[in-house]
Amino acid sequence: MSSKVLVTYASKMGATAGIAEAIGTVLRERGHLADVRDVTGVDSITEYDAVVLGSAIYIRRWRPDAVHFLRRYADELGDRHVWLFHSGPVGPDREQAQEMPANIHRLARRIGAAPATTFSGAILPATAKGFLARRLAGSSLAGDSRDWPRITAWAETIAASLTATEDPTRSHPRG
Repeated sequence: MSSKVLVTYASKMGATAGIAEAIGTVLRERGHLADVRDVTGVDSITEYDAVVLGSAIYIRRWRPDAVHFLRRYADELGDRHVWLFHSGPVGPDREQAQEMPANIHRLARRIGAAPATTFSGAILPATAKGFLARRLAGSSLAGDSRDWPRITAWAETIAASLTATEDPTRSHPRG
């Protein structure tokens, strides 16, 4: 039996969306059914056993659409396995974990999710949106800092956790 997983994201310039796609690919390769969608295209989570939510993080803030998703589905998420990630750091600080914003920390605690995992982001001239992003994309910070092996390894831990909880002799991680 495989789990049905929603991998959803809020991305500004596409890097977070790319991470979500990679996570979905790993989950499918490990035998799970995974739908990857922008949070704005999610109308219901009823059919999913688990949710992976990612957001770009800028100036210690998640994308408003990701915050809205967590608030809208908080009660339902509390009954599911949930993993959170955010992406965005580039340059010399790209390996430094970013703390969850206070509002996300409160929501994560409410739904029983572990703290968000931080992944490095990307800032590319072709996708940079807004004055600051375009300026950074023209600087030494430009480039793709995403650590694909680390992202794959994290997705594999999710797949393994889902597989383990499918075993009827094991209990739910929150119960």
